[in-house]
Amino acid sequence: MTKERLYLYDTTLRDGQQTQGVQFSTAEKKQIAQALDDLGVDYIEGGWPGANPTDSAFFDEAPKTKARLTAFGMTKRAGRSAENDDVLAAVMNAGTQSVCLVGKSHDYHVTGALGISLEENLENIRASIAHIVAQGREALYDAEHFFDGYKDNPEYAIAACRAALDAGARWVVLCDTNGGALPSEVHHIVAEVIAAGLPGERLGIHTHNDTENAVACSLAAVEAGVRQVQGTLNGLGERCGNANLTSLIPTLLLKEPYASQFDIGVNRGALAQLTHVSRMLDDILNRVPMRQAAYVGASAFAHKAGLHASAILKDPTTYEHIEPELVGNARIIPMSNQAGQSNLRRRLTEAGLDVEKGNPALGRILEQIKVREDLGYSYDTAQGSFELLARAELGQLPEFFEVKRYKVTVERRKNKYNRMISLSEAVVVVKVDGEKRLSVSESVDETGSDRGPVNALAKALIKDLGRYSAALDDMRLVDFKVRITQGGTEAVTRVIIDSEDDTGRRWSTVGVSPNIIDASFEALLDAIRWKLIRDGEAK
Repeated sequence: MTKERLYLYDTTLRDGQQTQGVQFSTAEKKQIAQALDDLGVDYIEGGWPGANPTDSAFFDEAPKTKARLTAFGMTKRAGRSAENDDVLAAVMNAGTQSVCLVGKSHDYHVTGALGISLEENLENIRASIAHIVAQGREALYDAEHFFDGYKDNPEYAIAACRAALDAGARWVVLCDTNGGALPSEVHHIVAEVIAAGLPGERLGIHTHNDTENAVACSLAAVEAGVRQVQGTLNGLGERCGNANLTSLIPTLLLKEPYASQFDIGVNRGALAQLTHVSRMLDDILNRVPMRQAAYVGASAFAHKAGLHASAILKDPTTYEHIEPELVGNARIIPMSNQAGQSNLRRRLTEAGLDVEKGNPALGRILEQIKVREDLGYSYDTAQGSFELLARAELGQLPEFFEVKRYKVTVERRKNKYNRMISLSEAVVVVKVDGEKRLSVSESVDETGSDRGPVNALAKALIKDLGRYSAALDDMRLVDFKVRITQGGTEAVTRVIIDSEDDTGRRWSTVGVSPNIIDASFEALLDAIRWKLIRDGEAK
């Protein structure tokens, strides 16, 4: 059976940048474009040249891509020719292979928002698309508010699309701009549009997620006959976001009937980079990745309940719809007060601890987890601390050093430029190999900026641990999460620290205390001990 070609169009750099709080630099846009190209999407919409300096700079420095780099703009304004429209000229001057223009397809928006006649709008679409084609570029037409327009006036919505097709547009993209259409509506309307004579192989779909149906609506459109799908990485986009390509791509590649029917530009090898690309984008945006994200989330293949974990040990397909490795993700058996012994032994094995079935230490470990989670600890997301707890019960936790005391001070004062600054300083006294050592460190980085009291503590602690200090040179803190687990006068603070080293290992540890600094210090100590164990320093 010959597969049909289905084209993927990414608009992360343009529509994704409409997300509240998101503003890419030119360098970041180039980095994302390269990742998208490596993934295998067919089109990369780089932005609206002339609309802002960043988008213009991106096209000036556009990376070389296998994907068709696309500039975005709008159809010409009424009362002037396409050749003399400065907004359209800026889009053309970007020099991209493909140009996508947005235009009205809802009669209400034509007369109400633009204030022109319906026929004038059709002429604007025709003239604009014809101008692009005459310049030797591939033309795409985004039919804005198409589904709302079709419901109100189907003849005019189709006429707007036909005007673009007749003028030479390669693609007409049906846009659910307000995000209110449901999958059944999208399927029904797309089918009617194709029946009216608009060829499905020249139609695309662009959906928004205002009803949490953007991915479902996109799939419904594909089933009805469109052959281009638009979306963004991690579902970025205005309001509630766009169709999420990190969900659409693996669904189209791995799930039936799509896998057998369609060929997309992303192959199985590139798919294994999907989780990395998703988290790279969050890293650029300085956002914590959504753990529950389909396919790529940290919890997408996490099995917490003891019953589930026991079944997973026998056959992963019992509770997993795909192999996590296909999308570059990993299976996690987190530890919690719901864990059973099967779950526990699996997690211990992953940590390099082989404990035979029936070992009484298993029961003690589970009991410790339950007691400590009742105090505010969480071992779901702190696998490093879980391993140390288990080693303690198994008698396999070495005593590298002992912390005798520590002190942290935070000072706020004016500097020589008469600006208020803060400065943190930490003093740590440890006992290593029978010898007491005192270390002092400030939290100032190489730029002279204060990095806070936890940073000062980490630097002071690692500074002089005798024979262990060298092993910690490449360790760094990469994330710091705080949560108050109880309210009022009995409030308890939980701190989870993510650490990383030069080998690429990343581990999480947890600390709990009414005092945020003390909770942080406990998590920091666990992070150091875990690394020393994993690096073989216990020997």
